Amino acid sequence: MTAEAVNPKAYPLADSQLSMTILDLVQQAANYKQLKKGANEATKTLNRGISEFVVMAADTEPLEILLHLPLLAEDKNVPYVFVPSKQALGRACGVTRPVIACSVTSNEGSQLKSQIQQLKDAIEKLLI
Repeated sequence: MTAEAVNPKAYPLADSQLSMTILDLVQQAANYKQLKKGANEATKTLNRGISEFVVMAADTEPLEILLHLPLLAEDKNVPYVFVPSKQALGRACGVTRPVIACSVTSNEGSQLKSQIQQLKDAIEKLLI
């Protein structure tokens, strides 16, 4: 997917290297049952304050159906990021359907704690 094809509203967009890292962690979070798939469930995790970070797909049509998430994430001080493909996000979430948004949730005593923290820092660097 070319940069021109991605909606300019999809900011911040992860580069290919960061996208791989994000999708990899999303996949691990799915295995550890620390993942909520879909815009509605991502919204719920943000409202409940259990979201570590939110990942959205930049090729969502129309993109406006998930643009409430960055606003909510900013209110709650949760980092958020766009990845180029909803198909790849769906695969990383462990489902056969495309996924337009997902939220990695917090869990005490999780093995993913340090990886989640590193990724949050990387995402926050994009937002600066």
